[in-house]
Amino acid sequence: MRFARFVRAAMQADQLIVQPRMGFDSLSEMRAGLTAVRAANALSVGTITLDSYTRVGDHQTAALAMQEHRGLNGYPIVVYGADVTKGMLDGIQGDNFPIQVRHGCARPLDIFQVIKDAGIDATEGGPVSYCLPYGRVPLAESIDAWARCCDLIAARADEPEAVHLESFGGCMLGQMCPPSLLIAMSILEGLFFLQHGVHSISLSYAQQTDQLQDVAALHALRLLATEHLGAADWHVVLYTYMGVFPRTSQGSKSLLAESVRLARMGGAQRLIVKTVAEAHRIPTVAENIEALEFGSSTWQSLPPDKSAWFNFVLAVEIYDEASQLVNAVRNLHADIGVALRMAFESGYLDIPYCLHKDNQGLSRSYIDAAGRLQWHAVGRMPITAKPSDRHKGRLDPFDFLEMLSTVEQRFDNPHYSTALVGHHHNSVCRSLAVPSHH
Repeated sequence: MRFARFVRAAMQADQLIVQPRMGFDSLSEMRAGLTAVRAANALSVGTITLDSYTRVGDHQTAALAMQEHRGLNGYPIVVYGADVTKGMLDGIQGDNFPIQVRHGCARPLDIFQVIKDAGIDATEGGPVSYCLPYGRVPLAESIDAWARCCDLIAARADEPEAVHLESFGGCMLGQMCPPSLLIAMSILEGLFFLQHGVHSISLSYAQQTDQLQDVAALHALRLLATEHLGAADWHVVLYTYMGVFPRTSQGSKSLLAESVRLARMGGAQRLIVKTVAEAHRIPTVAENIEALEFGSSTWQSLPPDKSAWFNFVLAVEIYDEASQLVNAVRNLHADIGVALRMAFESGYLDIPYCLHKDNQGLSRSYIDAAGRLQWHAVGRMPITAKPSDRHKGRLDPFDFLEMLSTVEQRFDNPHYSTALVGHHHNSVCRSLAVPSHH
């Protein structure tokens, strides 16, 4: 309840909640990092990011690493347990500073148990979004595990012990996934949470390659959420671009500023920020604080008008595609978990460039001449791909690698347009003419 109440208050005050990615294996460092985030000159949420061993359920190795003083890349919440974690958070977590655990685990029941027992406010993930991109756990096993996790924390949004759950569905693979599929995955995971009794939820969307398309996508997401999740207490969380990040300080700040503008124009209530260090190393606490305060100050400088940069035609196009995907999956079975499994078996859902064995891998995307993500092939999904004439051929690895660097190049090089390094006559990236909107 605390997390949902905090978000509602921010919405009513027209404020943006900013949040870092942050996790340490040391109790003192984790507490110090959260204390610094709470003291930042920004309306922020605290984050506890878990280590890689905990994410795959290898708690024995995580414990051994701690005993041998080998550093972990995050907080081993199961090794520490609920009592130690509750003590670490004592005096930090509160009505004005909720905490979220971020993990990346396909079978996270033990993580959820500690979260609940420690009284932590929120976590995130989902049966598809924390399975397909991250490992080899069969999708059916992940769906079953996440059903048990939701059952464990099931509560009405207004209950004091309600744990908020954020779908990671809008961040599948971080990039190169057209908006309609990201939106559909967020909605479907939100429906899964609701079906299992979790009523305080958020829907994610990751900033992609074009601001106009992303604004339209956020509007489409909110409209679909209103239609399908009306009984839930929900909000939208936006992720600053999750792909190859600019290497220059100026480029990084410009991209973060654009994500703040996107949050304003698209109606997102929470923003997961990135820092100037993203392209080089794990950011320090100080760099995270700088990003939080920069994001907050950028928000304060923006006009309240959300209608600018809204493209109705784009929004309708994205909405229609996402709606077709959601309805096609819902029509497969009344149980959303069963429907999700059937959808991937039949190809009704198909994540481009995802190598998981339960993903058919027939879909492909490309960046068009306007800098927008489009479908090159949709496999068996119930939507239509309309690639341009020059992009009807097969995409090769060089095309894909060049597309990955589009955003990095755009923000690091203000003259970046069609003058891109290419290797092939049919390279998709030779056609990119990314406009400088700001």
